[in-house]
Amino acid sequence: MSGVTTERHAAAASTTEEAIERAERWFASHGWMPFPFQRDVWRAYLAGESGLVHAATGTGKTLAVWMAPLIEAMREPRQASGLRVLWITPLRALAADTADALIQPLDDLGFDWTVETRTSDTPAGVRRRQSRRLPTALLTTPESLSILLSREDSSEQFGDLRVVVVDEWHELMGTKRGVQVELGLARLRQLRPGIRIWGLSATIGNLEDARDALLGTEPRASRVVRGVEPKRVIVDALIPPVIERFPWAGHLGTQMLPAVVNAIEEGESAIVFTNTRSQTEIWYRALLDARPDWAGVIALHHGSLERKTREWVEDGLRTGRLRCVIATSSLDLGVDFSPVDRVLQIGSPKGVARLLLRGGRSGHR
Repeated sequence: MSGVTTERHAAAASTTEEAIERAERWFASHGWMPFPFQRDVWRAYLAGESGLVHAATGTGKTLAVWMAPLIEAMREPRQASGLRVLWITPLRALAADTADALIQPLDDLGFDWTVETRTSDTPAGVRRRQSRRLPTALLTTPESLSILLSREDSSEQFGDLRVVVVDEWHELMGTKRGVQVELGLARLRQLRPGIRIWGLSATIGNLEDARDALLGTEPRASRVVRGVEPKRVIVDALIPPVIERFPWAGHLGTQMLPAVVNAIEEGESAIVFTNTRSQTEIWYRALLDARPDWAGVIALHHGSLERKTREWVEDGLRTGRLRCVIATSSLDLGVDFSPVDRVLQIGSPKGVARLLLRGGRSGHR
């Protein structure tokens, strides 16, 4: 997605309470009711605080943070003119999916805001336009943010910035890309000392340490907001009937192919996670060989595929056109699909947190 612009203007609300009530009416129009943690984030943001939101996958972290700058804008007499919200995400696929989620309340509430992505998938023409003028809300990756900050006119480009949202902070923290984000945030705080920073995380244990790493050492009002409790995830293990003959060293698990096929058949849709792209290719071919009738309803997904192919696969999961997708960590994070009935992990997930994160894809709305 390169960008979407709405044509209507949202009328300014005179008080904070009126703006919050308007946001709650939007929730009600969709048959929803805001969770208490979402209201907590709105009020903390409006009070000038930064923080970390920790909530289970699919419980509304995105709307908790996104609605806050919208409520802030409802209180103001005119619409934003420059970049107001910067949203950092670790995955290109997640950027496009999140952009779709952010646009919906803008359309319904009549905001004259633009939402665009800037990743390695962004067309050159869109990048040239963004070099002259950034949208109201920009979704980008750590690498693209570093490029934006290296520009001579970065102080002007980020002059109207109100908030930086770091999505899936647990995936970035403790990695080289996480350090890249921290350096970018330090530079943004220098350019805009009053900006608020909010992190989103679904699977993390050391919440206070995670918040401190995100917000830096400068004293600022901040908090950790805990959301809805994680849903129950049931983990089953598929093991061979005769373990003594199973090649534990160097195997790719394909001897378990019949059991995996049976597990996929138990539901309407499934994601099969592997740890490498080569394993993804091997399992995709093995499943097709075992079930030729699945041709056209199973697919693979990893970062080396071109953007159009990845988007086709993601859309197939959303619409239910695909029965099974074999994927690497490219589908680890919060790409929103219609409920996937079953999630399978081939081999070790290399960590309990990652296993629970991938398991959270099951039944996610």
